[in-house]
Amino acid sequence: MHYDFCTLFDRDYLFKGLALLESLERSIQGAFTLYVLCMDDTVYDVMRSMRLPQVQLIALADFEDEELLTAKATRSRAEYCWTCTPSLPLYLLDRVPGITAVTYLDADLWFFDDPAPIFAEMGGGSVGIIEHRYSSEFESLTKDYGIYNVEYVVFRNDERARACLVWWRERCNEWCYDRVEDGRFGDQKYLDDWPERFEGVVVLRTTGAGLAPWNLRSHSFTEARGRLSVDGQPMIFFHYHSFTIGRDGRRYRPCHAAYGVKRRRYRLLYRPYWSSLKRAMGRTRQVEPGYAYGISSQSLDPLSTRLVPWARWARSRAGLCIRQIRRAALSKWGSLRISETVVPSAAMPKTPVDDVESQGADSCDGVAERREAD
Repeated sequence: MHYDFCTLFDRDYLFKGLALLESLERSIQGAFTLYVLCMDDTVYDVMRSMRLPQVQLIALADFEDEELLTAKATRSRAEYCWTCTPSLPLYLLDRVPGITAVTYLDADLWFFDDPAPIFAEMGGGSVGIIEHRYSSEFESLTKDYGIYNVEYVVFRNDERARACLVWWRERCNEWCYDRVEDGRFGDQKYLDDWPERFEGVVVLRTTGAGLAPWNLRSHSFTEARGRLSVDGQPMIFFHYHSFTIGRDGRRYRPCHAAYGVKRRRYRLLYRPYWSSLKRAMGRTRQVEPGYAYGISSQSLDPLSTRLVPWARWARSRAGLCIRQIRRAALSKWGSLRISETVVPSAAMPKTPVDDVESQGADSCDGVAERREAD
């Protein structure tokens, strides 16, 4: 089977786009083409210099039409990328001879295994979408950010899929902003009623697809013979939402602090992605030495982030020991009755895990961003 994928990104996402490509090369057993809409000249020039055989580059100037250019004048860089999302699959269905289906991918996905089970689940459907599947503590995000995530969307080359794409493109050209307003958010909330609005829409429920920081707590992960499984099924892809590369390019912040990624999952999910990103950095700098777009200007590991939490923990532990000694002494002399309840120990200090700073074993260091879902 030949897969046709498409994605779009600017220079700040080039490392992630190259990591995505590497994961497809490693995971897909058949042939594939990745169409990349280059959102600036930097991406186009660097990737063209790499001569990537499975990549077809699309220059922004060749892609934009009058409607998109009109919308562009009112959008931020990120908002314009979201605005272009529905136009890209439609552009390819109209222009690539013999294309039977195209799958849009967010640039910050990374594949662990072949997506064949997802396409098998499509059956005779025309459009495939994936729910956020929020863990219980994040379910309230559905109201603002939508039921479905624009991370992996399949469109067959038929009239039902085209009708959906044309409608979505028109809505995004009209309104696509990084705010919640009148039941809309970016390009994403428009998907909420697709199963009712359009014929042939399949809600894809393959276990190994659509894993992301917001639903990790609902699943269990195992590794055997170098292959990762989720709930006993092959892990297909993970969405590395809000993954941030540190200022020196040697450290990373995996996700928002609120998501709380367990230490073992750092090893299973984030270590291979980080290795892929480092290879992407090296690959890029072979053709463009000193390339530093996409690396945060803020240090992710200042000395204070290690010493201050440690000092607080040490002070807490010292205070606890003093209180326990005092209570024991008072109890011995009959001045205080001690119950049999166990005094809880203080929280563990912030300690480094590989290249990550984590709060104990259950938390993920990060700075919250507004876009929780895309």
